[in-house]
Amino acid sequence: MTAARPLVVIPTYDEAENVRTILDVVLQAVPTANVLVVDDGSPDGTGDLVATIAAQDERVHLLRRTGKLGLGTAYVAGFRWGLERGFDLLVEMDADGSHPADRLPALIAAVVDADPADDVQLAIGSRWTPGGSVVDWPRHREFLSRGGNAYARVVLGLDVRDITAGFRVYRAEAIARMDLDAVDSKGYCFQVDMTLRVHDLGGRIVEVPIRFRDRVHGVSKMSQAIVVEAMLRTTLWGVQRRLRLQRS
Repeated sequence: MTAARPLVVIPTYDEAENVRTILDVVLQAVPTANVLVVDDGSPDGTGDLVATIAAQDERVHLLRRTGKLGLGTAYVAGFRWGLERGFDLLVEMDADGSHPADRLPALIAAVVDADPADDVQLAIGSRWTPGGSVVDWPRHREFLSRGGNAYARVVLGLDVRDITAGFRVYRAEAIARMDLDAVDSKGYCFQVDMTLRVHDLGGRIVEVPIRFRDRVHGVSKMSQAIVVEAMLRTTLWGVQRRLRLQRS
């Protein structure tokens, strides 16, 4: 794997039970990485725990925010932090252990070791590409995820099987070319939004199979409002894209 400077951005809200473990496994998988935890004022002391770890390991950093401002804005804040400090790769990863850290090297390699002619700008850790899987999911949740991804793929016209996945590696140059001020998706449709932006910039998107495992500790942040936001925004983006094609 070609040398690169990856920054792994991990948003947190009440993840004190998980955050030490995720920092350990990420840095074991990619010792050259830095990790930025973006904490939204967790009442359970997640931010204070990360601050203690960061004082002992220069690869760990903490960005504190004053309240629960949403997943999308946390990643945008982390991306800006990484761009200001010259990191080559910007990585999205959850704090709850559902994203397998041992697949990080493969995700990074899919971007940095690709043929330059392929212009790979984004690698997605995919549950629904051949070789990907989920563990211990109820049928209704798998149906919701598969169905939502199929709907987004058709409506948006993108050949991406897991467009809602939150385990991904971007080339920093792709993020730098985006108008981050215009990114206002606060829930999981942030992933759809960012995938569209990479595609519209002309970058290639690849999917790397992963085995996704549900969290063991803590409470999922998924809610009905997040699902509704994703469906509405995806539909709107699809209509807007079709109208632009008709006018061109």
